[in-house]
Amino acid sequence: MIEKFLPAVMIVLSVLSSVVYAVDGDGRRAIYWIASATLIAAVTF
Repeated sequence: MIEKFLPAVMIVLSVLSSVVYAVDGDGRRAIYWIASATLIAAVTF
């Protein structure tokens, strides 16, 4: 169970970071954090 919980927390934090950067108008960093969340999800699940 813990093997999936911590990566899920990292995914949520990455998505929240992308939202913050998108709202701030920094599209490059928003895309970076979305890509990070996608890679974590692909490797974990």
